[in-house]
Amino acid sequence: MDSDEHVCPVCGQPVETVVRRHKTLGVWVPVWTGGPCHNPECEAYAGQDARSGEDHGGAPAAKSS
Repeated sequence: MDSDEHVCPVCGQPVETVVRRHKTLGVWVPVWTGGPCHNPECEAYAGQDARSGEDHGGAPAAKSS
């Protein structure tokens, strides 16, 4: 079985647990996995933008010159 705490595979620091889902036999099944790494010194660092974990599909912001 899985451990109760997930860790980053690169740096070994604890990461939050997130719920994802996949479809099995026509039913969405929850799967608890490790979230993104928030350690700024890690190669797998997710940064500020990945905290929400959602993509709202909006247009990218225009660059000002």
